[in-house]
Amino acid sequence: MSQRRRTASGLWKIVVWDEPFFQGKRHEFTADCYSTPERGFSTVRSFKIESGAWAGFEHCGFQGQQFVLERGEYPCWEAWSGSNAYRVDRMCSFRPITCADRRRSQLMLFEQENFQGRRGELSDDCPSLPALGWGSSAVGSFLVCSGAWVCSQYPGYRGFQYLLESDSGAGEYKHVREWGSHAQTGQVQSIRRVQQ
Repeated sequence: MSQRRRTASGLWKIVVWDEPFFQGKRHEFTADCYSTPERGFSTVRSFKIESGAWAGFEHCGFQGQQFVLERGEYPCWEAWSGSNAYRVDRMCSFRPITCADRRRSQLMLFEQENFQGRRGELSDDCPSLPALGWGSSAVGSFLVCSGAWVCSQYPGYRGFQYLLESDSGAGEYKHVREWGSHAQTGQVQSIRRVQQ
């Protein structure tokens, strides 16, 4: 992880509990947590985002199903996973999203891998790519020019989520394998900006 993520303590804060509905052991984090078991929590089952935007992961090491978590309360798994393809009732790692900026967000999407084929550009949320003429699996690569974006498997920001970030400079996602550890079909039908 970058040094910037480790030292950004004033900008991000997450409070976690090892039981649902803010019960059990409690701890505050202002930087990455690579493994909740290494920090004394077998798992995290509820949390509050007090500042910044965070990425939460099903498994340790920022692996498995990922969720974008913005300011608010998440008392149980339904609050963060909603209508995803399968139940994820715990988080085992999480990190701040350092490049979220809703004022300056730009994303280029391409029909094929390696930035080939039809091209489109977004600077705002898009609840349905099919409504714009993009088929269900017609996105093959992304170029994040600025900000951070959440791509969802289905229209209306439902299903699996893929977090795309620019961090320092452009974020290049040339192939579905680069979208996240659980990305398999690469189906993207809605996209929204991550907001702090």
